[in-house]
Amino acid sequence: MRPVERSEILDYITYTEQRDQLRPRALEAKAARRIVLGDGTLTFLFENRDTVRYQVQEMMRAERIVKEADIGHELATYNELLGGPGQLGCTLLIGIDDEAERAVKLAAWFALPQHVYAERADGVRVRATYDERQVGDERLSSVQYFKFAIGQQPPVALGVDLPGLDIREALSPEQQQALAADLAEP
Repeated sequence: MRPVERSEILDYITYTEQRDQLRPRALEAKAARRIVLGDGTLTFLFENRDTVRYQVQEMMRAERIVKEADIGHELATYNELLGGPGQLGCTLLIGIDDEAERAVKLAAWFALPQHVYAERADGVRVRATYDERQVGDERLSSVQYFKFAIGQQPPVALGVDLPGLDIREALSPEQQQALAADLAEP
């Protein structure tokens, strides 16, 4: 997928003025790419050019970013989440409200990134590659970044096969269609 370019980014004042018109499309793109596993503890947010552009614009707005170097940094950071040809990039949010429980589970789930997969229609499980910067010495970060080298067909399910945490969730036709569009993006 092509990275978002600087020319596609509005200054934060113009964005703020147009935000009410631009935001619904971005939220729709995000909704179609949000996959929740199990009880909602694991939420995968697949990224595309619309979601990345939205995140950059929102960061610029919230932080009042105007310097070109800072805008470039935001673009580089968020573009890193996009998949390349035949890849889907996503963010995994581990949502555990209770701080003590979160600490225990993030330590117990240390090997989680190695057990995340996208399942193709032919039943093949494609393991995620992950950003090792998000894994500490003894526990995970509650935010993980994954890429799935899935090929040209969207996954039909996502899952985790970590001992003690075995979850598989079928993707809806709408989710599959959204991810198929992302894979078709040059």
